[in-house]
Amino acid sequence: MSENTAAGTSAAAAESAALPPTNRDLVPDDGAAKPTARRGRGSGLVRNLGLVVALVLLCVAGFVTAGDRFLSGSNVATILALAATVGILSIGMTFVITGGGIDLSVGSVMGLSTVWATTLATQTMAEDTHWLIIAVTAMLVGTAAGLVNGVVVAYGKVVAFIATLAMLVAARGLAEIISDRKTQILDVQAFKDFFGASFLGLRITVWMFVLVAVLGWIVLNRTTFGRRTIAVGGNPEAARLAGINVQRHTMYLFAIAGLTAGIAAVTMLGRTGAGTSTHGVLLELDVIAAVVVGGTLLIGGRGTIVGTVLGVLIFSTLTNVFILNNLSTSVQQVAKGAIIVGAVLLQQRLAARGTK
Repeated sequence: MSENTAAGTSAAAAESAALPPTNRDLVPDDGAAKPTARRGRGSGLVRNLGLVVALVLLCVAGFVTAGDRFLSGSNVATILALAATVGILSIGMTFVITGGGIDLSVGSVMGLSTVWATTLATQTMAEDTHWLIIAVTAMLVGTAAGLVNGVVVAYGKVVAFIATLAMLVAARGLAEIISDRKTQILDVQAFKDFFGASFLGLRITVWMFVLVAVLGWIVLNRTTFGRRTIAVGGNPEAARLAGINVQRHTMYLFAIAGLTAGIAAVTMLGRTGAGTSTHGVLLELDVIAAVVVGGTLLIGGRGTIVGTVLGVLIFSTLTNVFILNNLSTSVQQVAKGAIIVGAVLLQQRLAARGTK
């Protein structure tokens, strides 16, 4: 065996060792690893099947309590439209949590992005050139905020909880300063026409969610970047010894969360036609809840885009059922809290079983 081949084999083995035992099934290996891979895929299918069953039961409850109103095409479209914004944010959050971090600022960053994208200067530029200027501005603002989070966490060695909590406050404050605490109406008609349109019965914003989810699944499950994300979340020190630049990778993960916040801001503008500092208030809680319920481990090292999408749909459907039955928001929050606690307890049980 040549030196280059030996070095490559050694690096691959080290990177595989960087993954926690429950995630080594994601690393291609020899025949001896195949039973583990089958067990990993099987447990993932069981988790997703449980989420599908929960979603179906919610739909049955919605039909029983609200009748044909729940199954109407307009109501289904409403559920999906409301899920789009939270769903896009949740895809970015899945990457961050899988990598061992957390981002509490995505709601505020989304609000800041809507405000910046609807300033008079931005709208004037969009009128003079193309409405895409508004969308690009929102995504750039979100990505910049995410990069700041990433630099502070990765290179400043600040705990992600504290760093993103600071961004939550700062982004909301900056949005209030820019907008003077006023709602900024979006007047670019071409933008509103595009995002107000439908394709195959679904709004463009829903298709944006679908596109982001598909791209997220491909990146997390079919690329080296996704493999390294799992390694960094599972064991950062082992990942570093395997040759992964953990600091740079962590910065990229928060940048992805910021980018999805910017994309979510575009969907919010398309749905409401206005930018305001109040957009996204406490939305990060719904996002984290959807990701956790979907099966992504809060301690990092395992993430699932399919589970996240199902988690988003479960919460959106639950909210819709409560609204159709005129139940108070207080009861909704209690139900969501119970679901979150149940999901975390299930995670702990599965994690404990995986270590045996």
